[in-house]
Order: sequence, then C-alpha cells, then structure tokens
Amino acid sequence: MQRESMEFDVVIVGGGPAGLAAAIRLKQLNADINVCLIEKGAEVGAHILSGAVMDTRALNELIPDWKEKGAPLDTPVSEDRFIIFSETGGFRVPNALLPGCFLNHGNYIVSLGNLCRWLAQQAEALGVEIYPGFAGAEVLYNEDGSVRGVATGDMGVGRDGQPTDAYQPGMELLAKYTLFAEGCRGHLGKQLEEKFKLRNGADPQVYGIGIKELWEIRPEQHVNGLVMHTGGWPMEADTYGGGFVYHLEGNLVAIGYVVGLAYSNPHLSPFEEFQRYKLHPLVKPFLEGGKRIAYGARALTAGGLQALPKLIFPGGALIGDDAGFLNAARIKGSHAALKTGMLAAEALAEALGAGRSGDELTDYPRKFRESWLYEELHRTRNFKPWMSKGLWLGSLMFGIDQQVFRGKAPWTLHLTADHLKLKQASDCPPIAYPKPDGVITFDRLSSVFLSNTNHEENQPCHLRLKDDSVPIRTNLALYDAPEQRYCPAGVYEIVRDADGTNPRLQINAQNCVHCKTCDIKDPTQNITWVVPQGGEGPVYPNM
Repeated sequence: MQRESMEFDVVIVGGGPAGLAAAIRLKQLNADINVCLIEKGAEVGAHILSGAVMDTRALNELIPDWKEKGAPLDTPVSEDRFIIFSETGGFRVPNALLPGCFLNHGNYIVSLGNLCRWLAQQAEALGVEIYPGFAGAEVLYNEDGSVRGVATGDMGVGRDGQPTDAYQPGMELLAKYTLFAEGCRGHLGKQLEEKFKLRNGADPQVYGIGIKELWEIRPEQHVNGLVMHTGGWPMEADTYGGGFVYHLEGNLVAIGYVVGLAYSNPHLSPFEEFQRYKLHPLVKPFLEGGKRIAYGARALTAGGLQALPKLIFPGGALIGDDAGFLNAARIKGSHAALKTGMLAAEALAEALGAGRSGDELTDYPRKFRESWLYEELHRTRNFKPWMSKGLWLGSLMFGIDQQVFRGKAPWTLHLTADHLKLKQASDCPPIAYPKPDGVITFDRLSSVFLSNTNHEENQPCHLRLKDDSVPIRTNLALYDAPEQRYCPAGVYEIVRDADGTNPRLQINAQNCVHCKTCDIKDPTQNITWVVPQGGEGPVYPNM
C-alpha cells in the first residue's frame, strides 16, 4: 500500500513545550502559516515527565495573559531548602550562600504534562493542526539532501516484520521546514545529528536519568509551595546525583531522584537508589501515611552550552531538549524549551514571509546567541563538568565559579560521553539494596503499572540490538549486564535454563516507559531506541 501525503508550511515533531511554543508563536506572527504538530503519545502530555519547578520568563513572553487564560500554574514557590544528606541526617545550606541558580523565588511548581495539555488548547485555538498518537518514524529528504518532512510509523505490523490484517501504512507529512522537538535523545534528532554532522566541534552530550513519583500525603505533612533539593547520600560522593521533593497544591508531593549517567559502577541501579532515598529520615516522614499515585522516568540532557550541536540543517532545526537546552545547574529546562521554540518560530516566519523553503534557518542560532537564554546557559556552562569531579570538589569549584566570577570565569570545561565511563564489574564493589517494603519503597513492576504504559505485543521490538551477541559476550561477561539495573522499568532481563546455563537477554519491550536510558548508557552503544506504534508508551497523569 502506498503512503498518502499531506503538505504544510511547517511540520513540528513533538508535543512538548518546545514544539507547542513554536506552533503558537508561528500562528501569532502569521495566522496564515499552515502548521501541523504530531505527538507520539496517545494525547498531548501523555509522555511528559518533569520535576517540575518552572521559571515563567518565556511563558510570559509567549502568552502574557496566561493567568487570565487559566494556565495550570497554581503553586508559587513559598520556600527553598537545599540540604546535603548524610545517611542519618543532613546539613541545610543557608540560602544566602546558595548561587542564584538554586533559588526559586517567583517560580511555580507545576505538572509539565498538564501545562502542555493547556498549551495544546491554546495552539488549536489559533488554528494549529495537532495529531496525537502519531509517531515521527522516518525523516524524508528531497533530492538535494534537504529535509522534506517526516513519515509517521506504519500501524499493524507483526512481530515478524510482516503486515497483519490490520496493517495501515504511515503518512508522509511534507513541509517547507520541519522542526524536531522530540525531547531528550530524540530518535530522529539523533539521526539528523549524524547525517548533517551537527555535533562536529561540540562536546558529547551527557545525561541524567530522572525517576519520579507523585504522592498524595497527609495534610499535616504538606507544606504548600516547598521546594527541597538534596545532594549527597545515597550516592557516593564521586557520583553525580540528587533528589527533589516538591509540594504542589491539594496535598500532592512530587518526589524524585536524578542520577548522572556518567556513573562508573555497573552494579549501581538508579531505581534502587531512588527507593533508598525515600527512606532517609528527612524524606520518609513526608510520605508516611500517604499514597503513591503515579510513577515514571525520563532521561534528561545535562551538558549545557558546550554540548549543544549545530541547531540547523537544510529544511529544519532542532529545538528544546532535542538539542539539549536544559540548564542542569537550575534543574530546569521547560523555560528554555519554550524560548527555543519561539526563537525558531520567529526565524521560520521571516523565512516563509520571504518566500524561502528548504534552506538553513540561520537567523535561529543568531537569535539564540542574542537572547537571555544564551546568557543564562553561558553563566552555568561549567556546572556539569565541575560536578563530574565529585560532590565536594564540584560544589566548591562551581560555587567559586558563580559567587566569585559570576559565571564569567575565563575557562570552559569539557565533557566525556557517559557510556565511556562504565568500569568492569570485577573492578567495582557490589551494592546491596534493601528489599522493597511495599509501603514507602516498591519494586519495578508495581511501579511500571502506575505509569499506565502499554504496547501491542505483536509488533516489531522498538529496542533494537545492532549485534545480538553483544549482551552476553560483552555486557554480561564484562559488566554483569548493567541494562538490568539502569533500566527503571524492568525491560532488560538475563534469563537462563533451569540448571543456570545458557544465559540470554530477554527484552520486555511492553514495559518500556520511553526514558531512552538504554540508548544512552549501553557501554557498547549496541541498543537503539526507535519509536513503537503511535499512541503507545506511558500515559502520565499530572506528571
């Protein structure tokens, strides 16, 4: 069956804050621009997971009357606490000693998923065509090599790769320009970086994995608007990581833990570190007597300014976390995603107004370099490189960078790819994690159940191995199969015969929450995450 096609002025791949901001800004600038946005989740917001404390600077610029229009920003930050944990207690850093990037006065605790749902309503009211449940599966090119658009994934393909009775071919969405806003480690963005050599001259991107739960807690434990960030235990001082506890309205608490994916011990499990974190005496009291109501995980970019690729290529651009605009020092990326979507849209509107198509939007990176966002990212560019040197040295040196040099130190430190940092299992101490109690701590499968993730089992596996022999020959033999531990959803499992022989890797793809950690951390880069059928994956409520 031949694929049908539709033509637009602009196609946007991804319904997160960057893609939605770009769509809204395009329509604000010129209502006649024909804009199509596709989203792989079953609905806009279904795959969005973030802390999240939001700086509204970009939203103020995009929709100045967002309060009057009912944007779901209902919890202004009332208090900041930054605590360095030991196993049994902690030291609270006085706010007066904290760099400004760690302070949140004037910001809001939000569900980024709900904000994206609201932004989608604003976009549709302006005439943007939004199609949830359609995954961008393939980049289409013109004969001259410029990007022509994208094709959505075929539906109804069986596990054997052959069409079933329910087969429907994907759709070709063609455009004068295509914006890629897939979020961290975008499947198509990764291909574009390679094809157009966008990473030439840039540091390798580095990442963290963020694991989050939403709890409804007892009213007497709730402190509306409290933002608590922590460093130290349960992580070793040489490993980047930290926790957060955000008190939203309605006795809700978002609690989570971020582990930098540059960790070296293959025995480490980010999921289990998060479960341990909840047992800390300064965290557990918030949760006692409460109820866990949602769970999810997502990789996040952390490299900052020096890890940004070239943003443009003939016929399109990368925006938001598809390029890596998160500010790790501020633990914030949604304002950056909104701003980059707006900047790309402004360059796009000018290009379309001049009758152009298929060329490079050179005004987009220029506008970025002239923006407040560039200044913000430049000021904190050394955060992740310093923190990769360990908690104590990193904190000291970044504090000097911010408090003494005000982010204008005459040096820029550089980064190493996360997958290169893993040591062999025999060179690292095993880590004993406590069994879950089913009250405060939980296992992976009961957690995945709360993510509402779902995948049709009779379809090609969306977690592809370049070499089927590597998981046993290399990963198990040298690293004790770290994919069993870095995956927060129990997707990867080493199974054996009854007598303990014949080890093999079992991929439980139906559990996948689309965090992309396997694509990032696999030491041999043998795993490639591709989009499953559109609409599949997690359905996050209020995350």
